[in-house]
Amino acid sequence: MSRTIRGLDAGQRRAERREQLLDAALRLFAAHGYLGTSIEQICSTAYIGTKSFYELFASREECYVALLARTSERLQERMVAAARDAPGNEREAAPRLLATFVHALVDDPRITNVTFGMAAGISAAVERQRRTNRRWAAGFLTSLWDRFDGEPTADQRAVRHSVAIGLVGGMFDLISDWLLEAELSNERQVEALIDDLTTFYITVRRGLAR
Repeated sequence: MSRTIRGLDAGQRRAERREQLLDAALRLFAAHGYLGTSIEQICSTAYIGTKSFYELFASREECYVALLARTSERLQERMVAAARDAPGNEREAAPRLLATFVHALVDDPRITNVTFGMAAGISAAVERQRRTNRRWAAGFLTSLWDRFDGEPTADQRAVRHSVAIGLVGGMFDLISDWLLEAELSNERQVEALIDDLTTFYITVRRGLAR
């Protein structure tokens, strides 16, 4: 029988330590970059020993991948909730959903830096996580298109999937380009980004409908 400490059993304490380490990693990676952050710094910031770190993560890379995955899971939850409450008209729904997506990424500069500022080129494992995120986003889009356009044929579904992958990649590139000179606290710039993404989305959707 596992011992309870502070009302938490062993599994709950392990989960709590994991969250503390990921919170510390978010703070440090955003401030100092991936290469500028050590495991010792993460542990010190989280007030957790390195032994506990290695019980949860095999390496700094694995910790970073876990942070990307957690960030993506939280974003996905927001997007699913927004889609559930979105109007049935795509012309009204698309700008609202894109605004939710943008604000989930840029309202916390740490999330922006960790997701877009340093993820590319770190390792194959990180790239797989990034691709997993993009595939989820593409699946999210195709599920919306099924809702607005009706159930597709097998051939249409394959085309929709390819277009969705390209659309997501294009939107991510637009965000990355915007970040080069953006002030995240400038609401006008954020609104301009949302407008650009909406225009891009509408253009792609018109092409898909032809």
